[in-house]
Amino acid sequence: MDFSISKRAQDLRQRAREFVKREAMPLEPRLTGSWSALEPALREARSRAKSEGLWVPDLDVPLEEFAVLSEELGRSPLGHYCVNAQAPDIGNMELLELAGTDAQKEKWLRPLRAGEIRSCFSMTEPERPGSNPTWMETRAVLERGQWVIDGHKWFTSGADGAAFAVVMAVTEPEAPPHLRASMILVPCDTAGFELVRNISVMGHAGEGWPTHSEIRYTRCRVPEENLIGGRGAGFSLAQERLGPGRIHHCMRWIGICERAFEMMCRHSAEREIAPGKPLATRQTVQQWIAESRASIDAARLMVLHAAWKMERQGQREARVEISTIKFLVAGVLQEVLDRAVQVHGALGVTDDTPLAFWYRQERAARIYDGPDEVHKGVVARRILRDYGVEIQ
Repeated sequence: MDFSISKRAQDLRQRAREFVKREAMPLEPRLTGSWSALEPALREARSRAKSEGLWVPDLDVPLEEFAVLSEELGRSPLGHYCVNAQAPDIGNMELLELAGTDAQKEKWLRPLRAGEIRSCFSMTEPERPGSNPTWMETRAVLERGQWVIDGHKWFTSGADGAAFAVVMAVTEPEAPPHLRASMILVPCDTAGFELVRNISVMGHAGEGWPTHSEIRYTRCRVPEENLIGGRGAGFSLAQERLGPGRIHHCMRWIGICERAFEMMCRHSAEREIAPGKPLATRQTVQQWIAESRASIDAARLMVLHAAWKMERQGQREARVEISTIKFLVAGVLQEVLDRAVQVHGALGVTDDTPLAFWYRQERAARIYDGPDEVHKGVVARRILRDYGVEIQ
């Protein structure tokens, strides 16, 4: 049993840590302001990422090595964006690489990899449960060589300023549930594509990339060749996209945990509750520090093992491990962030540190890409099968 990481991953980790500290963290105080005003500085940081060999689409590393890199990038809310590894774009890159046609790759994947454009993924609907992706109302009908799309989506992340959307829509309504939906590329300037609003999340709607939008598709027409991967392939493609995506998310969350943990320890050591008596002398704070350290380290090992298994045995064989890390790491993230906020007191709920931003944005970690309860059900059903219980 070898817990070491490769020299290449060690080098990437060190260079990423230095880059995030130098380029991303200084921009954090501007994150709650205007995104368009921040973009020039982000373009400069992205240019330096390319010159320093940290541009993620150009890296050819196995999943477990990317997981190590993703943790370092996760230490800043802007870390992944600065190296073009941010959701949903990195998932859409993987999707187009897997199932896109040559023409789709040239028109959409090439500029997406280069960071010239952004994209969004339009699947969740306000009228239907996100926990059941086989049940959706959005329809796409083929008429004279064009897909005509009608539907209502929300929490389409990053739609504000995106060049195109990957839309999940029912094209085969009479097929079995898992074969009904397809994925279709829709340029965001297409007639009938309406960005209704950026949804206010815990009081913040924002603008640009770090947003979640409500979208309406009304007689939205795109060419037949904008279909990705074949009719009825939407659900299977979504699963292919979500497997690596959950590894990405979990290691990003661990990066957040590490930054929040460091902030909690530093603040408890420096903040005095009486002359000469730092907050760290309180037993409750000591327990939070010890429990957080144990939880973060355990979560990291579970994610790296899931990435290792997925890389060697495939996503299907690793599905239980992937479900396990999804709910476990999301819970650790929420717990560590809550402790860090509490230790910071009133400062913790302000935007003077990134803690409040993460607390707002990452509560949804226990909901998106499958709520905790669904993943726990997957794990329990697989375990109970060995005891003769089949749960449909």
